[in-house]
Amino acid sequence: MNWIVYTFCFIGAFAFMEFVAWFTHKYIMHGFLWNLHKDHHEPGYHLFEKNDWFGVFFALISMAFTMTGVAHGFDWKFFIGIGIAAYGAAYFFVHDIYVHRRVKWFSKVDNRYLRALRIAHKIHHKKMGKEHGESFGFLLPHPKYFKKTEQQQRG
Repeated sequence: MNWIVYTFCFIGAFAFMEFVAWFTHKYIMHGFLWNLHKDHHEPGYHLFEKNDWFGVFFALISMAFTMTGVAHGFDWKFFIGIGIAAYGAAYFFVHDIYVHRRVKWFSKVDNRYLRALRIAHKIHHKKMGKEHGESFGFLLPHPKYFKKTEQQQRG
């Protein structure tokens, strides 16, 4: 029975992080903490950005859940922490490596889903300022970006 709860905690935390990422990106990063996110919208290659502090913040939350869960016999908090960490890993590999090419891996990986993510993020970055942006989510691009991948393939 515990494995059902633990699986739900892991998947639930991972899925909930998509909402947290969208909300944080739209209302905090493009809001009162724009000064930390701004360098992410500046042109050019940056190995480290002030924006990376958001990742550190969520890593600390993940570690707190994970370590508290370990201290309580690998209970549900451990699996929430691992779910948050898994989302962070997905974010790093897809956003930082695949989309922004901050590390030159996976350059030949290509499919419709990843193209839609890349298009959505490029459209988000068309706006250099903190206002009037679109596409603040991460793993769930709007269906219109899948249509754009079809248009690109035809065109």
